[in-house]
Amino acid sequence: MTIKIGEKVTQRLRSELIIWLTTVRPDGMPQPTPVWFLWDGECFLIYSQAGTRKLRNIAHSACVALNLNSDDEGSEIVVFTGAATIDDAAPSVDKNVAYRAKYREGIAQIGLTPESMARDYCVAIRVRPTRVRQ
Repeated sequence: MTIKIGEKVTQRLRSELIIWLTTVRPDGMPQPTPVWFLWDGECFLIYSQAGTRKLRNIAHSACVALNLNSDDEGSEIVVFTGAATIDDAAPSVDKNVAYRAKYREGIAQIGLTPESMARDYCVAIRVRPTRVRQ
């Protein structure tokens, strides 16, 4: 199932650097986390450090939400819901040309290289949205 999003949202997904990933803990508590992401037109790719709470939450429940920040007036809300999976076949950060291009400055600002980021953020999460609210 492919969701339909407008050009304005598509542009935001190309240009915005942060999206909020909300997973659900085993006790039912939502756990929102700001993450870097790449949108390929059908799903989101997020890299994570191993052993994080978000990975444990996804192992418990694949149901997640992703949302972009609103504008200054609280408008321009975009919320995706769907399922997250660990993608062992995804390219590592240092091999992902589109991801490296999007986050080149950010990776350098946090004192990493693409190679060191690939070692630190070695778990790829794919989120395939099934619904969008825009």
